[in-house]
Amino acid sequence: MSPISDPISTTETTGLPTGHDYFSARRARVPRFIDRHFTWPGTLRLHGAALGWDILLAPINVMLSPVFVLTRIAAGLCDRIGMRRVAIWLSERRILLRTAVARRVELCIVTDLLDLSMPQGAAARDPDALSRAVLAAPQFREWIRARQSTADAQALGRSISEALGDYAGTRSAVAEITTALISLTLGALVFHALTPGMISMAPGIANAVAQTNAIAEFPMGQSLGGLWYGLFPTGAGPWLITATVTCLVMIGSVVAAFAGILVDPVQSRLGIHRRRLMRLIDTLEDELCGPGSKPFAAREHYYARLLDLWDAGASLLRLFRN
Repeated sequence: MSPISDPISTTETTGLPTGHDYFSARRARVPRFIDRHFTWPGTLRLHGAALGWDILLAPINVMLSPVFVLTRIAAGLCDRIGMRRVAIWLSERRILLRTAVARRVELCIVTDLLDLSMPQGAAARDPDALSRAVLAAPQFREWIRARQSTADAQALGRSISEALGDYAGTRSAVAEITTALISLTLGALVFHALTPGMISMAPGIANAVAQTNAIAEFPMGQSLGGLWYGLFPTGAGPWLITATVTCLVMIGSVVAAFAGILVDPVQSRLGIHRRRLMRLIDTLEDELCGPGSKPFAAREHYYARLLDLWDAGASLLRLFRN
């Protein structure tokens, strides 16, 4: 590939908007895209893909999310101190498992918002399909030709694919936040306690189950059992707490897999989807037309980690009190 000093931003060679004109047109298309895919019934169609393995992948992604955050922090630090290769290697690690809903979101963005060509199901069959779709796009032809070498062009395709993957991955963080808020609400209403996660909620539920079982099995009847255990409450054993945590995690994974059905319309109304998509388009434009120094900021993962810290702190505080 030979470098081009001033890539065009017109429709002269392809008949399609390119460069900055292309991205201006994408920004204008964002409201229609949100109305089509992130409000009802669009979000219901989107989450139809969650019926399957996504329910199992959701808790795995919850466990992998801290690793994702740490790698992004490490990549940023390495970039600041001049370790550019290490920073690129870390930023290219795909930590989170791609769910079917995430793949469908990527496909919708590529075909409907970015107006690129990619067959249905191609991303599921081939992880490099998205990168190849970017490199083959006539809208990007002049900008890709401006790269110094084929390796640079392929790196560009991977960078754009990773930005789209990070955008789709924010949905798992939003699902975690939604699950934590549901847990917090239930804990406040039922147990009159702050339970920002399944771990902090588990002891309260386990103790309630243990108390109910003890009253039901009281030798002198449930009425006297209620009075006795009202004065001398019984606590749950470690096995019951472990079983309760396991059940709650399973329930939480189902909630996380379908949380977008509830929060997508809310995020659309609050303008969150619009701002997130605008950040994505800014990143893609910078990758193609600029220095490529504006990675997509997946802020939602950091918010979810704050809730994790709160959950762990609440659990430790309850443990020391007991």
